[in-house]
Amino acid sequence: MIQAQQFVEIARKKGFEYYAGVPCSFLTPFINYVINDENLTYISSANEGDALATICGLNIGGKKGIVMMQNSGLGNAINPLTSLAYTFRIPFILITTLRGEPNLKDEPQHELMGQITEKMLDLMNIPWQYFPNEASEIPLLLDQIETYFNQESRPYALVMRKGTVAPVTLEKQSIPIPQFESKPVQSFFQVKNDLHPRQEALERVISLTDEIKTVVIGTTGFTGRELFAIADRPNHLYLVGSMGCASSLGLGLSLARPDLKIIVIDGDGAGLMRMGNFATIGTYGKGNFYHLLLDNSVHDSTGAQATVSKRVSFAKIAQSCGYEIALEGNSLELINTLLNIKSEGVKFGHLRIKAGTNKNLPRPNLTPEQVLKRLIKHIN
Repeated sequence: MIQAQQFVEIARKKGFEYYAGVPCSFLTPFINYVINDENLTYISSANEGDALATICGLNIGGKKGIVMMQNSGLGNAINPLTSLAYTFRIPFILITTLRGEPNLKDEPQHELMGQITEKMLDLMNIPWQYFPNEASEIPLLLDQIETYFNQESRPYALVMRKGTVAPVTLEKQSIPIPQFESKPVQSFFQVKNDLHPRQEALERVISLTDEIKTVVIGTTGFTGRELFAIADRPNHLYLVGSMGCASSLGLGLSLARPDLKIIVIDGDGAGLMRMGNFATIGTYGKGNFYHLLLDNSVHDSTGAQATVSKRVSFAKIAQSCGYEIALEGNSLELINTLLNIKSEGVKFGHLRIKAGTNKNLPRPNLTPEQVLKRLIKHIN
């Protein structure tokens, strides 16, 4: 058994100052130790996949992070592990517990995952080893992980067994205290206004953003492809896969780089899929985070199957989750207002748009890895 301090302090010397995850009793000592330290940051995510994407965003912004989760939550992280971290080559440490380990008496819901946790990591091509239970093993382990990061630029997993880390008492408030009140939702609906196509909305965003101090993140599907087709700029990031993770990745990047204006362009399907992240953004997000959701009420890139967004007020959801500013409407003036607001808290806009896209819409002519490397070089 080790002390949480023994691992966290050695990791801190190597630059690991950000942690995100969903709790497990095995992880409680780690989480408590990080929360107790005012110079470390713990982000309590609603979903393990969102925690992972947030750490990816921090990494893009130049900060090292560690994702922590119960192995039952590893299932929630499979999509961003395989289509975000793997595809874009983003390195971080993943600590997953081993609930349901064979020969360990545990709750019935952990039985199967306890048998297959290591196999799942192997299938996803994620190297792993058991979390060290001797303090003397930690420096060599972290050196080994750093070497892997430098060679492969992909995640490395540590599997934590029961009783590996000694208890730590929680001594601090674990959630940030809000510094502002959420303002009433502002309406930008025009009764006799035909819905605008996505292209016009994206053109408006591009016209209002400079390349130097702004990063624009487009969600997977036609949003990223249309953004590329209109103007392929080095401050653009086109997500592929990892549906719904654009906002959590944007949160991480905004925390790592408060000097940049981070604009996430989401879709209704993606927003519905990862709605829990609205609460995480509302709690931890800062004034440099702008969240624009383009809602055409369909999954456009897969054949225009309807979503359930027609009766959903994403703006009211954002407001109730702690966003300081929330706008909704069908006028492009919403984008002008949203992107010109300066405030302490995060900003949100829900714009109703027309379904459909241009024929022969191109795909980015750079690989995801190349797009990300270009962005990192650009912001540094």
